[in-house]
Amino acid sequence: MSDVRTQAVRGPLCTEAPGCTAAEEPTRTATTTIRATATSTTTPTTTPTRTQAPTPLPELVGTGLPVPLVDGRTVPYANLDLAASAPALRAVADHVAELLPYYSSVHRGAGYASQVCTSVLEGARETVARFVGARADDVVVFTRNTTDALNLLAGAVPGATLCLDVEHHATLLAWRDTDHRVLRAPDTVDETLELLRDALTAEPTALLAVTGASNVTGEILPIDEICAIAHAAGTRVVLDAAQLAPHRRVDIAASGVDYVVLSGHKLYAPYGAGALIGRRDWLDVATPYLAGGGAVRSVGVADRTAEVSWAPAPHRHEAGTPNVLGAAAIAAACRALDPVIDEVAPAHERALLARLVDGLSGITGVRPLRIWADAPDRVAVASFTVADVPAGLVATALSAEHGIGVRDGRFCAHPLLARLAGGADAVRVSLGLNTTVEDVDGLVAAVRAIATSGPEWDYREVDGRWTPTPDPRDLDPLRLGAVAGPGGAACGH
Repeated sequence: MSDVRTQAVRGPLCTEAPGCTAAEEPTRTATTTIRATATSTTTPTTTPTRTQAPTPLPELVGTGLPVPLVDGRTVPYANLDLAASAPALRAVADHVAELLPYYSSVHRGAGYASQVCTSVLEGARETVARFVGARADDVVVFTRNTTDALNLLAGAVPGATLCLDVEHHATLLAWRDTDHRVLRAPDTVDETLELLRDALTAEPTALLAVTGASNVTGEILPIDEICAIAHAAGTRVVLDAAQLAPHRRVDIAASGVDYVVLSGHKLYAPYGAGALIGRRDWLDVATPYLAGGGAVRSVGVADRTAEVSWAPAPHRHEAGTPNVLGAAAIAAACRALDPVIDEVAPAHERALLARLVDGLSGITGVRPLRIWADAPDRVAVASFTVADVPAGLVATALSAEHGIGVRDGRFCAHPLLARLAGGADAVRVSLGLNTTVEDVDGLVAAVRAIATSGPEWDYREVDGRWTPTPDPRDLDPLRLGAVAGPGGAACGH
């Protein structure tokens, strides 16, 4: 493909000790409005109204990171790729650093540090459960990420599963070795709900897997209604909350959802852990996800065969040494997000998303992608294509010339991109706690310039990825001898 050009446009630390138990952690507080009724006929003394300062958004590590551009300038990084992986919350990084000196074995260690780590791990389960509104008898299993959690659950489902074609590959593929069917989602939410009702009524289904928020468009289905439809048919529901939990309150008990899966690296806790939260009965009798130490009550040998008595969940599915730091990080993220996840963070992100959508819609050649025009809500994720400019080139130019990080590809949602973009790649912008108006406006201005005139620098494709030619940026700032390149197999290419 020939080279093209454009004009450049843009230039809390946890309060508990590391060994705190769940009982010592602050619980979620509700705001209550109290009205006082006057009982005197005298004119009351006027008392000035005290205005409560708004709750600040939690700080992220790396905000303002200086990044080089191909023209030699250095600018603050505008990270608009949080749907892929989010930076760590400062409170999360501080908590992990606080815990590191105590790091030791868990569950069977008699040493003080082991007891501290065991307390932190088990307390983290309670924190995560409380954050997502789990029922009293629900179980929290720590996993590597959402994909891992879904694959774990797939081995516990005693029957058929169902999902829509709008799902991330993790949900589309986790059940591939089971009785699994996929339905094409209609063009409206109402029609989609009717399709699910008819499908679940027509054929017995053990589990319905549904996204909490689309990782391509950010659109949210009415989970409460879906759970009611599924439960009326005797079907359980697993909610993929990877994209939802960082932006909206997930409440298991209130919604009626049976299982929730999420990833720490999308919840501002990128330390290699995720979680499966939900009903215990299937998990207590399922074949252990991994066979090994920690998952058993006892092991013996008889007739040259190992005989095992397996532990119940969660330990049944957590064989091997657990990721204590990852679990602690997710718990710290839950504590930091809890005060802002209901109102402050959604309001911040809705205002920025509206500004982003309005800006992109005014650019000739830019086509936003949507699944349902009547979706009741949407997290701060937006995908689009640019006429006559490959998505990979748009993303590379945004980074190299403007210091803006976005995603390009098919976002591990190939069936959905086949519907929305004819199988072509798209550009995805995802916002979060540290996104600013300046970030959004800079992105819109840069996309407008690229859509109008093409990139300013020269680019060429190398192994399917666009790269500046030449690229004078230092791509090994940590001096590890790293060589930048296209990397391994990409989900979008």
